[in-house]
Amino acid sequence: MAENDFLPINGTDYIEFYVGNAKQAAYYYQAAFGFQPIAYSGLETGNKEKTSYVVKQGKIRLVFTTSLVPDSEINKHCNAHGDGVKVAAFWVPDAKKSFEETVKRGAKPYMEPTKLTDKWGEVVCSGIHTYGDTVHIFVERDNYTGPFLPGYVEWNPTFRAQETGLLFIDHMVGNVGWNEMNIWAKFYADVLGFKQLISFDDNDISTEYTALMSKVMSNDNGRIKLPLNEPAHGKKKSQIEEYVDFYGGAGVQHLALATNNIVETVRSLQERGVEFLTIPDTYYQTVMDRVGHIDEDLKTLQSLNVLIDKDDEGYLLQIFSKPVEDRPTFFFEIIQRKGAKSFGKGNFKALFESIEREQELRGTL
Repeated sequence: MAENDFLPINGTDYIEFYVGNAKQAAYYYQAAFGFQPIAYSGLETGNKEKTSYVVKQGKIRLVFTTSLVPDSEINKHCNAHGDGVKVAAFWVPDAKKSFEETVKRGAKPYMEPTKLTDKWGEVVCSGIHTYGDTVHIFVERDNYTGPFLPGYVEWNPTFRAQETGLLFIDHMVGNVGWNEMNIWAKFYADVLGFKQLISFDDNDISTEYTALMSKVMSNDNGRIKLPLNEPAHGKKKSQIEEYVDFYGGAGVQHLALATNNIVETVRSLQERGVEFLTIPDTYYQTVMDRVGHIDEDLKTLQSLNVLIDKDDEGYLLQIFSKPVEDRPTFFFEIIQRKGAKSFGKGNFKALFESIEREQELRGTL
């Protein structure tokens, strides 16, 4: 940790989705992705306002929350956006200091520092607003041994799906509106002390029809990486425009989940019904000329539609799901890094053409 890092972050604490039916969403992520049930909050725990289910795999913790009352912020969020990410929570050593340091640099407060206690100890939480209706919660949990947070109890249903090899959140991508990328990149730099790792313009990320621009922001120790996308002008509507239209503004576009064996992970996910984008066979005819030697069998990767890219430090394997909800908004990336620190720039054209084929089927291109 650098001495001048005013916002030290240990990692991602959890990602919370506001959804129309938390019970069913939690079951889907258990059955389809292999997440394990760990905690619950609802009527049985004295919560009359909302119900939340918490699932975990590796270091990834997802929370699904549904309103129990009609006129709530949760329902307003779902009405505006459909099911989507509300909270990206960071695990920090000092939630009060994290709040004070970011607010004094211009962050809009979302939650004043609050101490939560129960029989397992105490947690301090605070929060700030970021792009769209998304918020960051700072979680300080060194003095806590419970299943998740105070107010939650252990959730131990009979159904247990086998895990699929997912380890941690590699990065979380946000989509913002026209000409907003630089504004939010500056926000993360000035307010949270993040650095820009890399940027892509419409020359890097474009096809015959659509384009976008992106900047990747990272915290000091590199455990939080947040690419930010905005639309760029093209002949037709880009996937970022489609997202913003259907989501009703800026929001989290996808989570990239890391695995040590993408072949086994993707096979397992496909067997359980997770749908992925398909890549033309022509991509695999030339990809090895660009990438060079890899440990995996190319025909196996091709059969699974896994993409390959390299940088100066190694190579990576990645694949993107179709949207996991009815609105064409949120999806997942599965990524395995074999040394590479980059984000698959060499795959952008093939990936975007694949997305455009899906957009064409939806009539939104």
